[in-house]
Amino acid sequence: MTSRYFSRGFSRKRALAGAALGVLAHGGIAVAADLPVKARLAPAYDWSGFYLGAHVGYGGAQIGANSNPLPSQGVFLPPTATGLIGGYQGGYNWQLNNNLVLGVEVDATFISPADTARIGNDPYHTTFDYFATARGRVGYAMGTWLPYATAGFAWGKTKLNVLDADGNIFSTDQKDHVGWTVGAGVETAVGGNWTAKVEYNYIDLSRQTYGLAGFGLPAVEVDPKIHTVKLGMNYRFNDLPSWMPATPIARQPTDWNVHVQTTLIGSGYPSFRSPYEGANSLSGSKQFRETFTTTAFLGWRLWDGGEFYFNPELAQGFGFNGTLGVAGFPNGEAQKAGGAYPKIRPQRYMFRQTFGLGGEQEDVPDAPNQIAGKRDIDRITLTVGRFSVGDFFDGNAYAKDPRADFMNWAMWASAAYDFPADLPGFTRGGVLELNRKDWAVRAGVFQVPSQPNSDILTFKSGGAVVEFEERHQVFDRPGKVRVGAFINRGNTGSYRGALAIAATDPLLEINDVMASIRRPRDKYGFYLNGEQEIADEIGLFGRASWNDGQNEILSFTDIDRSISGGLSIKGGRWGRAADTIGIGGAINGLSAAHRDFLAAGGNGLLIGDGRLNYGTERILETFYAYSIDKNFTFTADYQLIVNPAYNADRGPVSIFTGRLHGEF
Repeated sequence: MTSRYFSRGFSRKRALAGAALGVLAHGGIAVAADLPVKARLAPAYDWSGFYLGAHVGYGGAQIGANSNPLPSQGVFLPPTATGLIGGYQGGYNWQLNNNLVLGVEVDATFISPADTARIGNDPYHTTFDYFATARGRVGYAMGTWLPYATAGFAWGKTKLNVLDADGNIFSTDQKDHVGWTVGAGVETAVGGNWTAKVEYNYIDLSRQTYGLAGFGLPAVEVDPKIHTVKLGMNYRFNDLPSWMPATPIARQPTDWNVHVQTTLIGSGYPSFRSPYEGANSLSGSKQFRETFTTTAFLGWRLWDGGEFYFNPELAQGFGFNGTLGVAGFPNGEAQKAGGAYPKIRPQRYMFRQTFGLGGEQEDVPDAPNQIAGKRDIDRITLTVGRFSVGDFFDGNAYAKDPRADFMNWAMWASAAYDFPADLPGFTRGGVLELNRKDWAVRAGVFQVPSQPNSDILTFKSGGAVVEFEERHQVFDRPGKVRVGAFINRGNTGSYRGALAIAATDPLLEINDVMASIRRPRDKYGFYLNGEQEIADEIGLFGRASWNDGQNEILSFTDIDRSISGGLSIKGGRWGRAADTIGIGGAINGLSAAHRDFLAAGGNGLLIGDGRLNYGTERILETFYAYSIDKNFTFTADYQLIVNPAYNADRGPVSIFTGRLHGEF
């Protein structure tokens, strides 16, 4: 949810590229010593073998003269029928006669979400779900460079939505297309087992007809012709390249890094007591849902202290009921922008400048969005771009990352902090931090959504937060305390205002009234966040948060008061040092105005049963994270939610979850 929603904490593992380089560092020196001097001066690169990878790029398409293609986000480039694209690829190469390389490759490409600000008033529109290819490749190896041509079979799926007068979808149809593709590219080795490529493809798919006579509309001819430019990275599963320099230091990149995460979560619950349900209710019938994300973390050191990071992410799947029905939602990866097919978003693109103030330095390990090196402990850091507010604020060593530890929204975040975000949980803005050895202070300003639950971020208003972090030792055990204060100004309605107007006419629908009175209003509050190691591999954490509760929640979830805490235990005590056990709980509440609005039939961002027998929402979560190997962890998680959506007439509900997480 992002995670965000996405609060992105990550264990500081070395990437696969770094691991491969480390292996070479131990074994490569002896091998190189046995080679003739001439071979070391003119090393060869063998392109043979299997590889897997991912790509990101930009595309454009003609779908048909009367197809009304839905504009997809292009980020810095104009929206098109495909916009930003991304996906996965895998293949095999055979290198023949030193230079000729033959290969086969299969890929799948997904498009970006719709550019909602540019959608017109057409009675229908078309879009792609995905397109894919299976191709042959012919290349000519020039050492660590491989220019190539490619051609083969292509297929894809389009979708046509028919809209009502209010622009809501009331009918959907899908068609499969087959065709062919041709293209060219160049690939190069960049270190360890990693290669990078740039590739152009033209894809010609077969024509399909959507019949709309039942809606009083003419038939729609969809005839996709697609152009794409893709940047990709591949990990090659062959022996380590012999061309790498013999010096171990030379094998470790110092000015860039690449990391990848992938997380698959499946959650379900049995039937529970549900005497009535509203538009945003958690269904009382048993349910199972899954979410899947893959994120690339690309970093470049531009100059001393200057860094740029780019994190494209593919996300697919839904939370329960389309991420509705519980304020403390049980899956931190569930996005309000979920979909049946993956969508790609550039979740982060940010520039960071660090100004060292001299004195003692500290080591910076290689990690996602962190390039290895050294930095002054006393420093000022400025970050601008797109990111999650949780990347910088409300951190916690034991409860921060729904991909690795607690999954409930009220456990990994200060739940009453309505942090500015679009539907996946990200915003644009700037953060300034002053760091000292025993404390830090940081402040940020951000864009907010154009209205509650909007995917459009606006410059017309904004949000701000200031946080103070104190670091201490208790009986030589480290701990931290963070205190934050926040204010958002967004286009929201007043709970009391909507209730007063609805009381004047019983025919008025309170949610329509709320929408009609939205204007720029403020929401403010605070949070307190603590963590403390109490023994080797055992830590406690806790959070408390509050907001004024007078106006609509803008971005996060329907919580005005929250307290949470728990215990995290590493597995070294039973010989499983990489395993983790967690147990914690949260209690969420609403302001009086907010609960009266819901009781009158109002809907929040995630909740709304049509009426309300109010009770605090209480959550218990426990998990065991089992380390399969250095890259993969499987987590079994259980949550008990009492009074879901603050309704004592419903529940409790038991939620069982399995999570598979990989880091590379």
